[in-house]
Amino acid sequence: MVIKQSVVDVLMFLFERYLGDENETLDERDDMANRLEEMGFQNYEIDKAFDWLEDLATIQHGKQYAPVNQSSIRVFSEEEKAVLNEESLGFLVYLEQAGVLTPVTRELILDRIIALDNELDTEQFKWVVLIVLHSHPGEENAYAWMESIMFDEIVDYIQ
Repeated sequence: MVIKQSVVDVLMFLFERYLGDENETLDERDDMANRLEEMGFQNYEIDKAFDWLEDLATIQHGKQYAPVNQSSIRVFSEEEKAVLNEESLGFLVYLEQAGVLTPVTRELILDRIIALDNELDTEQFKWVVLIVLHSHPGEENAYAWMESIMFDEIVDYIQ
């Protein structure tokens, strides 16, 4: 039986095993890719996940996103709406209104969502948010808050 895996599944696996722990480092790409393949992930998803992470690092170091005026309103594109369900879009807006996300981190998250080129459910969306916040300098509090949302069952948010 073949289980359909996605790039998000590979990213979640990498994050849980290697990226989420400050004491662990990600091995050489080839070594890690071999391990992931042994775990049952497909080469295409593995390569795309590593490319996704490299692009995230490149974007963050390039500081391509300039802050927008705080009074501006963000209108989601058709492409963004196609890959995020209504619950995920609502959660994204909630995170920004709650001060967890800045306009810059919101745009970075949306960029990384679009780069996946696949419709995400809300759980997958939360993982992408967590990974982006973890890797974005200065977002330690936002990351901790998001981590509590994902792993503490008693936390409730408006949907």
